[in-house]
Amino acid sequence: MTPPLSSWPADKVERWPVAKLVPNARNARTHSDEQVTQLAASIEEFGWTIPVLVDEAGGIIAGHGRILAAHRLGIEDVPVMVAAGWSDAKKRAYMLADNKLALNGEWDLERLAIEIAELRASDFDISLIGFSVSEIDDLLKADEDGGPGAGSLAERFMVPPFSVLNARGGWWQKRKAAWLALGIQSELGRGENMLAMSESANAQMTGGSACKDADGKRSRRANAMPGLDRAKAYKKRRATAEPGGSKMPVDAMVAVVLAYRSKPKTKLARKRQRTRRNCACQMGGMNSPMI
Repeated sequence: MTPPLSSWPADKVERWPVAKLVPNARNARTHSDEQVTQLAASIEEFGWTIPVLVDEAGGIIAGHGRILAAHRLGIEDVPVMVAAGWSDAKKRAYMLADNKLALNGEWDLERLAIEIAELRASDFDISLIGFSVSEIDDLLKADEDGGPGAGSLAERFMVPPFSVLNARGGWWQKRKAAWLALGIQSELGRGENMLAMSESANAQMTGGSACKDADGKRSRRANAMPGLDRAKAYKKRRATAEPGGSKMPVDAMVAVVLAYRSKPKTKLARKRQRTRRNCACQMGGMNSPMI
């Protein structure tokens, strides 16, 4: 149940002598000399903006660091608010919550970098905001390099680092644009004699025939088969080759090639090789023996 407004400690702020305030020996939050110096500089610049939370006897619940800064600055009395009627457990719990809850927040690093950069540009003393010089330099450098995600290549480029397998962008898309600019369509094939075959053989395999144009240059006829039909016809013709005028199955061609690849060293081995070649040729339908 929400307590009535009149029972909130911040409803009534008073000025108490610093000498009357007693630090809590169970306070788990420590304050380094550097932090106390920062708090003192902040009080000098902005004044006292947050009252110290105390109990009825002057025991400090929240504001130990500010009281240390007040001692350093020689301040005699400070604004306080009294937590009246709080139990000992409630006071100890709030000592922890007052510090931890503030630490649970996170920074929007992009906005933070913008704020710090603008404060620096306005010649404001940014040492008063509590960030160290190295933290400020790192923030501003990250903002210049592309923002808080600059340390992660996967986040910046949306693909794993150094990957060339992503065809949705980058190098592959530039290559595709270059191909299209040249009129090359990968779906239809390039239409080039990539195997460096004779013009008649290339024309036969691609579904057209070689002829000369008006300039005397060789070209395929305009009625050549479209790319997909040409590919199907080529696959069909691949099933049987025609060396020496006879049709030889692909497996027989492989046997002939393998028979020729070996290089026997002895006379007996060479004789056996000639036998294997002749058998391979007969298997493939070639009439003349290969010696």
